[in-house]
Amino acid sequence: MNRDAEAALLVGISVVAALGVALVNLAQGGNVDAQVALTFIVFLAALGGVHVSVRRWAPDASPFLLPLAGVLTTIGFVEVYRIDAQLGGLQRWWLLIASGLAVGLLALLRGPGVSVFRRYRYLLLVTAVLLLLMPMLPTAGLPLRGVVAGGSRLWVAFELGPVAIHFQPGEIAKLLLVIFLASYLGERQAVLAHSTRKIGRWSMPEPRHLLPIVIAWLLSFAILVVQRDLGASLLLFATFIAMLYAATGRASYVTSGTGLFFAGALIAAASFDHVQRRVTAWLHPFDDPQGAGYQILQSLFALASGSLSGAGLGVGTPGRIPAASTDFIFSAVGEELGLAGTVAVLATYALLIAVGFGIAIRSREPFRKLLAAGLTFVLGFQAFLIIAGVTRVLPLTGITLPFMSYGGSSLVANFLLLAILLRISHEEHTV
Repeated sequence: MNRDAEAALLVGISVVAALGVALVNLAQGGNVDAQVALTFIVFLAALGGVHVSVRRWAPDASPFLLPLAGVLTTIGFVEVYRIDAQLGGLQRWWLLIASGLAVGLLALLRGPGVSVFRRYRYLLLVTAVLLLLMPMLPTAGLPLRGVVAGGSRLWVAFELGPVAIHFQPGEIAKLLLVIFLASYLGERQAVLAHSTRKIGRWSMPEPRHLLPIVIAWLLSFAILVVQRDLGASLLLFATFIAMLYAATGRASYVTSGTGLFFAGALIAAASFDHVQRRVTAWLHPFDDPQGAGYQILQSLFALASGSLSGAGLGVGTPGRIPAASTDFIFSAVGEELGLAGTVAVLATYALLIAVGFGIAIRSREPFRKLLAAGLTFVLGFQAFLIIAGVTRVLPLTGITLPFMSYGGSSLVANFLLLAILLRISHEEHTV
């Protein structure tokens, strides 16, 4: 597929977004109003702007990444607009901001490429740690303050007079951590892959090389303890183990990491009330249908009522699900678009992840290979965690569905991730 075909797909995606808004308005007794035209203009400007920047600064990038991300963004936006038109309007402007930042990142990388990140890897690591710590700021008395929401400290609020902006710094921190890990592991790939110690018939990595895994486990566990964020903790540790395996190909790292993960999970389940509540709601939701089990039960009822083709946009009742526009956007799609809609979403994620790992496999330079693999894993594992949570395959983790859930921080982070993958894909053909 060439760039002209990509452009045609993006125009079609913008039309679908506008038609989705029109269908929601009509289903709710409204008219085809200015919101329809505004949606088309915003999507065309946002996706078209990224497309033009790719033509100019990354012309050899994969033509599949942007359309697939555009499809997910469109489905998520239409469902958010259906749940709350005001949130949908905000999501449109966040899309413009996210796409603008993606264009800016592509422009910055046009000369040095992604290898420039390696020069500043320790600065990026320090920045990531500071971003992770920002929600621990005092919750009052400062223009920049931490926010407690849903029992977790994940948000930061900036208030200056009548202006108030809430953002989730951990969304950007995870990208910076992946960049640092790709640089660190790329340089130590040979040592990590071949250094072993024999214990009887068993071989294991040198203990000093297992130290980074232990540090990552402690850091992820600290996030769980302090910020009460199960999802970020699991995502951080799993990403480190996956990138370590991608760098070395040694299953012993995965085995060691998995053992530490289950040990931490057992300790957390036994020690922290919020983890116990989530595990109980996962295993026995009908024991407390009006309390701890309410969210997951409403999610399951919504998916079941959607049947094969769904109730139709604007016809279902996704508002009955708490946090339907964020944590449970997949369930809302399942109710109104049915099994067909959820399978389409899963297929789109699968294709996007396949393209990302394809870029990693074809990249010849270790840093670019590990960076593409790490970013793709973050995207795919985050989607898996939230979809598994709302379908009761795993306990709820409270993270957002990439490109689809309402939230500016998440949308910005995912478009920056997309821009880096586009640039790596271009360099894979030219460097």
